[in-house]
Amino acid sequence: MFLETRLRCWGRPFLGVRLGMMLVFLLTALGLHAEEISVPESYRLKSGDIVAVSVWQEPGLEQLVLVRPDGGISFPLAGDLTAAGLTVGELSAELKQKLKKYISDPVVTVTLQEIPGNRIYIIGRVNKPGDFPLVTRDISVMQALAMAGGLTPFADERKIKVLRKINGKEQSISFDYKQVRKGQNLDQNITLQAGDVIVVP
Repeated sequence: MFLETRLRCWGRPFLGVRLGMMLVFLLTALGLHAEEISVPESYRLKSGDIVAVSVWQEPGLEQLVLVRPDGGISFPLAGDLTAAGLTVGELSAELKQKLKKYISDPVVTVTLQEIPGNRIYIIGRVNKPGDFPLVTRDISVMQALAMAGGLTPFADERKIKVLRKINGKEQSISFDYKQVRKGQNLDQNITLQAGDVIVVP
């Protein structure tokens, strides 16, 4: 994926965003496009996501657009508008409304290309460690571990940690896989947030 560099920039999110913006501009200038990814219609955009915007029969209005850290985007004629928190359909409607001032009944198409802003990371003794898209808002720790292929035979089931950044500070949340698997202390099977890191020792 062309924003792999950003995903690897641990502790350097603004550098990653700048690199992402440079790549977006370069790809747009060269007329290149990433492949559309499949997410639920209810998926809401987040800072760092990339969308492709095109207006029918308006070749000059076709761009890859990065959702900025402030949640906004910029698009020709439409200017600045808030994208974070909107679905792709809602963003399309907002752009259409803005463009009506200049284009009669514009047909706006918005597709999601990359979602580096909404990812979780799973490292350690799982079968498929790596980063995974958080395309819904209700993925639990157990579900995420299943996405990673489950634990390896030598994983310490009782000492799994979820690392989460809250107000700029890293916090560690304990997770006992063995207990949850037995149906005990299920409140520790928390819903994950974008940027969470699951560490399996």
